[in-house]
Amino acid sequence: MDISVEKLTSVDKEVTIKADREDLTPKFDEAYKKYRGQIQMPGFRPGKVPLSIVKKRFGDEIEMEEINKYIQEVFEKEVVPEYEPIGEPEMVDLQWENDQLEVKFKIGAKPEFELKELSEIEVETMVHDVTDEEVDKEIKRTLEQQGNWEEVEGEIEEDHRVIVDAQSLDEEGNPVEGEIDEDQALNLKDEGASEFREALIGKKSGDTVDMEVGEGEEKDRFRLYVKKVEKPHAAELTDEFANEQSNGEAKNVDEFKSFIKSRMQQYYDQTGTDLFRQDVITKLTEAHDFEIPEVFKTQILNNYVEYLKQQSGNELPPDFNEEDYKERMKDQAKEEGKWFFINEALQEKFEDIEIKPEDIDEYIAGEAAKYGATVDQMKQYFAQNPKHLESLRTNIRENKIFEKLKDAVNIRELSKEEFREKREKENEKQES
Repeated sequence: MDISVEKLTSVDKEVTIKADREDLTPKFDEAYKKYRGQIQMPGFRPGKVPLSIVKKRFGDEIEMEEINKYIQEVFEKEVVPEYEPIGEPEMVDLQWENDQLEVKFKIGAKPEFELKELSEIEVETMVHDVTDEEVDKEIKRTLEQQGNWEEVEGEIEEDHRVIVDAQSLDEEGNPVEGEIDEDQALNLKDEGASEFREALIGKKSGDTVDMEVGEGEEKDRFRLYVKKVEKPHAAELTDEFANEQSNGEAKNVDEFKSFIKSRMQQYYDQTGTDLFRQDVITKLTEAHDFEIPEVFKTQILNNYVEYLKQQSGNELPPDFNEEDYKERMKDQAKEEGKWFFINEALQEKFEDIEIKPEDIDEYIAGEAAKYGATVDQMKQYFAQNPKHLESLRTNIRENKIFEKLKDAVNIRELSKEEFREKREKENEKQES
């Protein structure tokens, strides 16, 4: 048996394992004895089929099975300890001819790099303190949302809801037979209703409106038959309403205002945390220039596909193009791969990171609150799922890394308005 390694890049290697029948004979002989005892053939007592017949009838399958076991054993005992491959190895060739075995694997190596000075890394986060005015607006929105609709006469206004029959039209403006959606409710205050709002404001019940939605090849044409116009009638802010909307956490109107303010502040604090985490990952991966093993990137991309599959009921859509999808996601996979190694380096830098029992208790309590379960139920869930327990430890460790980074990097705070403007620009850039 012989093992050779060729360096393809700084992080990619090709491992070649060579062996001959002499190396494999002990495994073949043991396998033949095992299968001979299991094979039943007419004319022979169980376990007494001549070995020559076993080899002739089943030899290729038995030997190939043992060859695969041998390859796995050599890889795990010889290659892994010596080269510490990163990611899932990829078998690129296997040949068994003239009693000679040759197998080639692509493996990844851990990239070598030095962490940049963290204080020179500028990271953005959003900081916003919720105002009483914002709380009043949110309560008003809640009252309107929980209220009812009252039919009105007169012209349609921008805060109305309109009940229509929507008839599809062809390019010449003629109705398309069979394509009519009856009793469609259009809330003109919704963000996605801007084109309908523009077409309907000023109209009345009984009017007919022709309109177009979209642009170019995506343009759709409709004829709207206005059947009913409704205006919102907000609910009344009472102690009973406050108690109901807060699931009993607020007993009266004043407590409800505090409840709403607390929830809104939690939202903005979490948004700021999420922005910081994403930005610090982006900034650190951009600041460090090193290669990622190809097999590691492939593994990440395969995980993306597997996730999509799980989200679609374990079956991808028939028109799903896996190669196109992976091509679109390769930059994200590269960033995720780089972050994996940077994260490892950060864990080595911050030596005082350790997971304590109270860290696990705090994390489980947070998960229980998130999913509406008891702490004991959540503990039992993790105890019965070792993979999830390891994921729990990974998440706790990563949370500690981000807490350390908050003190180590240079943070630039954005107001709510600056954050929204930044996000809009990013969305425009992605669309273009």
